[in-house]
This record gives sequence, structure tokens and C-alpha cells, in this order.
Amino acid sequence: MTPLDAPGLAHARKALAHVADGSTGDALDPSLRVTLNFHPHFLRRLADEGVYRSQFVTGTSNGGLTARPGGDRWRWESRIFGGAYDEAPAHTRPVYGALNFRHRPFGAAPRFGSAHLRLTAAALERTTFCYPDSFLEPVDFGVASRMRLVALAEADDKDPLDDYIEAQVHGPVVIGRDVEALVLDPSHKGTEVEAAARLAPCPVEWHGGFRLSVGELRRHPGFRGPAYVELGARVAVDGWLDAAIVQEAAGSGRYDPQDVKKLWHCVARFGAPAV
Repeated sequence: MTPLDAPGLAHARKALAHVADGSTGDALDPSLRVTLNFHPHFLRRLADEGVYRSQFVTGTSNGGLTARPGGDRWRWESRIFGGAYDEAPAHTRPVYGALNFRHRPFGAAPRFGSAHLRLTAAALERTTFCYPDSFLEPVDFGVASRMRLVALAEADDKDPLDDYIEAQVHGPVVIGRDVEALVLDPSHKGTEVEAAARLAPCPVEWHGGFRLSVGELRRHPGFRGPAYVELGARVAVDGWLDAAIVQEAAGSGRYDPQDVKKLWHCVARFGAPAV
């Protein structure tokens, strides 16, 4: 029995079948993994509940906040999944990540956060894929058994923050069953983030860490705009930015969350650890 065989997941089975019907190519390399990148401010809730939930349930996202009936996320899912989720309860909808075909230790889509869950090989069988991101209304899709998207992505010339193959994992993502590891930025060592992570029923690992100097940030004013360079200079500690510093700024209430998100993009783009 697989997670999609559980009662109440007919929507998920229908969505997976719909995408499979429109997918072509050879089977996916089974050694690849889907990662779910996120900012770890809600790790205690994740550890307590033991389930990674979609934006339709949480009302939060590191991308756009459009997961509501008639909203953009709802409309994109309706198109991609052939209406399978149009009448579905929020908790049955898929969660979003990316296929880590570039083998990045910090996850496939760091623009969405410094931490990630690395899912098991079994999760590939209930995952659909698209390239590019679903908000761009793509026409190319894949499933584990029919997957031509890696070749498309490798042939494209996108910014490293935008070159991911989006993954939609259908059925519940249960931390103790579906996660190989919770991978954190080392700036969170010895903090409440690490303490919360240790409560989760999965191994905890660390990647090399995002770290960006203000001096280097000032070399890229055109990436997200000069305003975010100045924001970075204000929130930096001793001239440096890292994941924990940006997260503290996001939770401080002193800055617009969307501005801090753009600042994180700068750190993720220019302060990524060497692969």
C-alpha cells in the first residue's frame, strides 16, 4: 500500500494520472531526490504536527500568496491537474518542492529558504513535475516514469535561483516516513531552530551555509534593486548576512516581509556555499 492508496486521496490519484498522460521521456534517475526548501521559522510546528502542509492549509509561503479559491495558485493547479483538486479539501492538495538534479547540498530551490527536507526515493512515485515554475504556466510536465524535463532545464540558461524543476508531491508528506533528512544552514546551530529540528522524527544534517558580505552585496545593485542592498546593509551584523540574520529581520516586525524576501534572494544568489 502506498500513501496514495489511503481513503480520501482520489483527487491526488486523478491529478497524478492526468499529468502522466501528458508526460513523455525516459524514467527518472531513481538516485535523484525532491527537496522542499523553506525558511525554518515554523520548525516547531512542523515537529509537533509531523506533517509538511501546503499553502492552502497554512496560509503562508515563501513565494506568492495566492492559494485560495479563484486565486492564481488555485487556477494554476486546476490547469495542471485537470481540475482534480477543484473541489478537494485543502489538506489533500500537493506540497511544492523541486527536483535536485544538480545535486546541490542546500536543496534544489534555495530562493524559497535556507533549510530543506530531502524526501525519500519512494516519494518520487507520487510526484509530478513541471518546467519552468507553475506560475509561468508551463507546457512541459513529467512524472517519475516519463521525465524529459532534466534535459530541458540543463539546456536552458536561467539564473541559478530560477533554474529548478518544480515538483508537486501528492498525498501527505509525513516527516517520520517520507523524509530522509532535515538539512539546515549552520547559522542556526545552537539556536531555537536547531532545538526544534531535533524534535522532528528524522535525521538532522547541515549544509555549507549561506553567507554574504555587504561589500559583495553592493556589487549587485541590479539584481533585486538598490533598495535591497541598503536593507542588507542595515540588517547585517559586522558587515555580514546569513540565513539566521535574515530570518531575524523577517520576524522582527521592523521590515516589510516582501522586502526581506528580496534580500534573501540576494543572499541565496551571491552567498551560496561552494558546491
